[in-house]
Amino acid sequence: MTEARTVTPPLGGAAFAADSRLLEGVRAVGARTGVDYTDDEAVSELLAQHRRAVDRASRGPAGWIGGLALAAGMIWPFIGHTAPATAGKPLLAYAPAGPLLVLAVACLTLARLRWKRALTHKELAGYREVLGLARAYGIEPAHVPAWLEGRREDGGGKGAAPITRYAPAERSAEGTGTPSKVSPPPKPAAVSEYERVADQGGWHDEVGWLLLFAGGIGAAVAVSSGEPLGFAALALVPLAVVVWVAGHRQGSRKAGLRPEAEAYARAVVAARAAGVETSDLSPQLRALLDD
Repeated sequence: MTEARTVTPPLGGAAFAADSRLLEGVRAVGARTGVDYTDDEAVSELLAQHRRAVDRASRGPAGWIGGLALAAGMIWPFIGHTAPATAGKPLLAYAPAGPLLVLAVACLTLARLRWKRALTHKELAGYREVLGLARAYGIEPAHVPAWLEGRREDGGGKGAAPITRYAPAERSAEGTGTPSKVSPPPKPAAVSEYERVADQGGWHDEVGWLLLFAGGIGAAVAVSSGEPLGFAALALVPLAVVVWVAGHRQGSRKAGLRPEAEAYARAVVAARAAGVETSDLSPQLRALLDD
């Protein structure tokens, strides 16, 4: 998603101020990168800007050209010889696949390098450092966006630029900031219901189409063979409709619960960023934030 919108930092100034030594380390990283990581508004704008840059780098012309060239290079050996212009000319029938694959590798490599360069920009790398420092002091963000670590869109994988790891540090007895006035958000019943149903379903469309095709094939066989029992397969058609209706209702239920679940997940991230102790987000809610 590349639209301009406010990005809530996983951790903010209030969380860093919970420990004087952590705050000192955060300021040291900021002095090196030229960013005040304790300024939540500035960090929010920085993350939004760099997310757009990372998305542009991964979805630019080089990636599209590379993908098309790769597909064409893979397919050409199977269809090249069918063209009239290549009849009796094996070289023309198969040779273009080589340059296409070379072009694909070059473009995809270029796209990967641009994406990695955008991801490892010193300002983003510095923020991953301060998140790593916070973890070392026992302060864990509620959610780290997949794009920030270069993980897959579904949130899986180690990532091309994971948060820096540090050895556990002993926390100082005092913080340096004013107490946060943000309260942990209450968890509505609708959010718990969303977590319960979020991973259900997803198979209704496929099963519905299989039942429809099976019913149609059975009827066609009955007509062609004169075997009336084949028409019994038509009973699968209304069953397909029943499956589709069930899937639609389940999807509508999830869609109705999603806004409140997403709002709660973002409130938890904001509260944790402000230094408030909150419950951890479930995988279902984390997935919402990675969409």
